[in-house]
Amino acid sequence: MRIDPFGLERWFAEHEHEADIMLAESGIRSLDASRFDLDPGKLGYVIPTNGDPEFRASVGDRYDRSADEVLFTCGTQEANFLTFLSLLGDEAAVDGEGGETGVGSGTHAVVVTPTYQALHAVPDAFGEVTRVELEPPEWELDPDAVADAARDDTAVIVVNNPNNPTGQYHDEAAMRAVYDVAVERDAYLLCDEVYRLLAEDPQPPVASYGAHGISTTSLTKAYGLAGLRFGWVAGPEPVVERAWQWKDYTTISPSLFGQHVAKQALGAREDRILAENRELAADHRDRVANWVDEHGLDWLDPVGVNAFVTVPGGFDDAEAFCRTVVEEASVVLAPGNLFGFPGRFRIGFGLPTEELEDGLDRVSRVIEEHAAASDAAATSGGDA
Repeated sequence: MRIDPFGLERWFAEHEHEADIMLAESGIRSLDASRFDLDPGKLGYVIPTNGDPEFRASVGDRYDRSADEVLFTCGTQEANFLTFLSLLGDEAAVDGEGGETGVGSGTHAVVVTPTYQALHAVPDAFGEVTRVELEPPEWELDPDAVADAARDDTAVIVVNNPNNPTGQYHDEAAMRAVYDVAVERDAYLLCDEVYRLLAEDPQPPVASYGAHGISTTSLTKAYGLAGLRFGWVAGPEPVVERAWQWKDYTTISPSLFGQHVAKQALGAREDRILAENRELAADHRDRVANWVDEHGLDWLDPVGVNAFVTVPGGFDDAEAFCRTVVEEASVVLAPGNLFGFPGRFRIGFGLPTEELEDGLDRVSRVIEEHAAASDAAATSGGDA
């Protein structure tokens, strides 16, 4: 088994530590820990290791699922990883007694891209991936293209909704049509929904669609609680049970602190947290929209706190632009070549307002200075 280097994380590792402003972060600004009770009692394992049963039942209610159809994980990343492990085997999955779990076998995945690299790199390491590309400028999901890509050995269809990096929120009709493709192929539709609750009118989660729907998410992107490392997978019990078996070999249990604070974030505090974060996301989206217009750039008005913006003139591609910005302005952006689109860059606007404004101003100066230098060079060349 081989897996590709995680390009975005390597880019961050190269530049994030020394830069002043992180304008490529994909989540909302972090909440202060002082808003929560931080004393979970004795620092033991979460027991049972798949999460507190009553809390799992509460989370399951959000998906019309039972407690046994929810597994708590260390963030969405682990939720996705464990689900891929559960679904992409070349033999039928078996339970601890040697009997089949009811999880279908298959080594093929259909992944809608561009998307977060882990959503195609991990299944590609376990099996075979066919990508279905969203097309600019609208980045619309095409269920017919997904149907054409699906095969008899397709185990899972993967969609990130709202989409990272484009900010496109695929409508419910398109998502349900893709779900129907999964049903027809006896596969599952896995939807990474980490940005769903930043929408003003969130769609029903995919896990509520039916037996072939799986939702993964966490408290990182919409709640501003990245440091909890608390997420979950919700879906059919055979898949969730199989994922729990794999979890025994990864993190064993979710974080005790994470579960303790998560109960509060998903309880009485939830409405206020989400209202604050949606207001911040909407305000910042308007600020970035004005900035995009001022520089004559193009984007799709996004849902969430990410946007995929065209590269300004005067730069060879997104990587050249982003390297120039980090070297001259100490601001980190994410080059679109990491998502397969070298003519665009990802900007994240969920950070605190003052940092956002400072970062946009710095990037503006880089764009304007290089435009002026290009004009001067053109004029000099013309005079010659």
